[in-house]
Amino acid sequence: MPDSRSQRSTKPTVVVGTGNPHKVREISALLGDLAAAIHDAGVLAGAPDVDETGATFEENARLKAVAFARAAAGARSAGGALHGTPDPIWVVSDDSGLCVEALDGRPGVHSARYAATSAGENADSAANNRKLLRELERVPDGARSARFVCAVAVASVPAGPLEAPRVLLTVRGECRGRIERTPRGKGGFGYDPLFVPEGSRHTFAELPPREKNTISHRGRALQALRAEVEELLGVAGRDQ
Repeated sequence: MPDSRSQRSTKPTVVVGTGNPHKVREISALLGDLAAAIHDAGVLAGAPDVDETGATFEENARLKAVAFARAAAGARSAGGALHGTPDPIWVVSDDSGLCVEALDGRPGVHSARYAATSAGENADSAANNRKLLRELERVPDGARSARFVCAVAVASVPAGPLEAPRVLLTVRGECRGRIERTPRGKGGFGYDPLFVPEGSRHTFAELPPREKNTISHRGRALQALRAEVEELLGVAGRDQ
């Protein structure tokens, strides 16, 4: 039986399930020619507050995608910005973080709230970086390897709020490197001032954005996402 994914050709409307405008720009740039339209979470009646209880980045990405897809279904049926938008409507969400080998993979899925003082709250990047450096203080330079991980999930938006969204695909991207002893650079965000990718002498925060995006975990995940979307829509190999 032919793969049903190869039979589809209708361009989807995409809602980027995040409040981060940087991620919206990246996804828009990469999928713009494959989508009928790309929207940020502003088209929803209200962005959901997602409890990231997953044990993996993939699980959290799917939790976010399903939660935003439910919110989009509500906005679609309530006469909001998505009212009248034809199928398919998709939500794209991601979860990412830093895994340090000497710390048994921490901070991992808790990267954003690594130094948080209250459960369920994120910590600011400076506090997270200080905690990471404290925990690695006695770790020698040759044992400070780490990897950034990003998982991206796509969920379909149902016609009404009583129907369940369906996760269509999940992809993953990684970037390996090492953790410096002092922050360097003013670009990027999060742990970027401490992370030096393999093959470079510069931290993510020192690299120009375009160079960083070609090798970063999120950039690689989005490239994998594009390939999967092309297959899902049956457009792989066509001239864009």
